[in-house]
Amino acid sequence: MRVHLCAVGRLRDGPERALVEDYRSRFDRTGRLLGLGPLSEHEVEDRKGGGMTAEAALLERAVPAGALVCVLDERGKVMTSPEFADQLARWRDGGRQDVAFVIGGADGLASAFRDRADAALSFGRMVWPHMLVRVMLTEQLYRAASILAGAPYHRA
Repeated sequence: MRVHLCAVGRLRDGPERALVEDYRSRFDRTGRLLGLGPLSEHEVEDRKGGGMTAEAALLERAVPAGALVCVLDERGKVMTSPEFADQLARWRDGGRQDVAFVIGGADGLASAFRDRADAALSFGRMVWPHMLVRVMLTEQLYRAASILAGAPYHRA
């Protein structure tokens, strides 16, 4: 199952980019044997200032056709890392070819886009900067692959 990270904004060089690339390569390496990956990034920018509605239109075009859409939103489901790993495995085992994790911009996701999503995931009730959410998501994807592979990275 191919995994897509669709996000508003460009993640420039710096510590966040380095962490995303590190976890992405770890996920790709670990997930390959599990039928997970590769992880690809799709970054969109609303240069015309159309707000969340314009960002939603750009994100819709970035999500591959037929992909399961999971938005990252503080109103989403809070999961443990093993629960997240199990969810990924269920999507994969259910025949999904693509899953797209969608991260909105500074103002979040348009409610119409959020309401059409197949799933919503939360990293807690706090609001996180969207660039940190990318780091947290890629780390959790790697952790999920490690859990499914039985590797010792996750110790809980």
